[in-house]
Amino acid sequence: MDVLSDLLHRSRARNAQIRQLIQQPPWSMSFADAPSLTVVATLGGHASVRLDDDPQAAPVRLAAGDIALISGTNRYTIADAPDTPPQVVIRGGSKHVIDSGTAAQQNLAPRTYGDGLPGATTLLRGAYELRGDVGERLLVMLPPLAVVLAGPRTRAALDLLAAEVAHEEPGQDAVLNRLLDLVLVLALRAWCARPQAEPPSWYRALLTPAVGDALRLLHEDPARRWTVAELAARVGQSRATFAARFTGAVGEPPLTYLTGWRMALAADLLRDTEETVAAVAREVGYEDAFAFSVAFKRARGVSPSDWRRQVRSGRRVRS
Repeated sequence: MDVLSDLLHRSRARNAQIRQLIQQPPWSMSFADAPSLTVVATLGGHASVRLDDDPQAAPVRLAAGDIALISGTNRYTIADAPDTPPQVVIRGGSKHVIDSGTAAQQNLAPRTYGDGLPGATTLLRGAYELRGDVGERLLVMLPPLAVVLAGPRTRAALDLLAAEVAHEEPGQDAVLNRLLDLVLVLALRAWCARPQAEPPSWYRALLTPAVGDALRLLHEDPARRWTVAELAARVGQSRATFAARFTGAVGEPPLTYLTGWRMALAADLLRDTEETVAAVAREVGYEDAFAFSVAFKRARGVSPSDWRRQVRSGRRVRS
């Protein structure tokens, strides 16, 4: 499994909530308590996206076929124009209609609201909840608002997603989630392929001969007792050549990268499971719990047990 696929899988980027939004101007919707990652695709018409947590950020216009990836913000607004005041606030799965200073609460429909109207804007919105250190590694690829302009590959995927969301059929949830995953991956690729893009070093390294293969091996089996010599042999290079190319492409030596990845996996296991420290150690490749604790404290500044207590008490929410 390649690194991007592994991050998407382990960070729980699946089973997203998908809704179709059809609105006729003037319209404006604010989304409070935003998830860690939102995908907004304009199927028809146009829209304006504004990050409400950052008053200095200028609104961004979306044309038909454009995709916005929104992360790292608690609240954002989508509207027909930047100056249209919000008419509804979406919070906790409910639509709060704003009317002359009063708000009426209404449960949000499973996938759609609004009526199909001539001249309306049609959007698809998918919300992902990415958790933990692995999720952070995925989100660091993106600014708070990344806009991917319409292209033939993303447009084809959006057409499939739009056709599926328009009809209720058996197995639809599975199809919708897989199609949204496809849109997300294509959008991430397109964002990282821009001439001015600055993707993480590991992403650039995926296209480097031998190094991309080595990263895949490390992610497929992070608990294996890898050595640089074995990795080099598996990708068909000498030890010295491989070590130099890996370090140059990724920015750190192979086993240093592996240790960092193991610590990210361990942090999420400590956060999300009841496994003992010894069990977590074994799962990420350490037979000795003490050696694991030393490595974890070196990477995180606290012992595994203290990390677990801090995370669960809410005192530590980020790496």
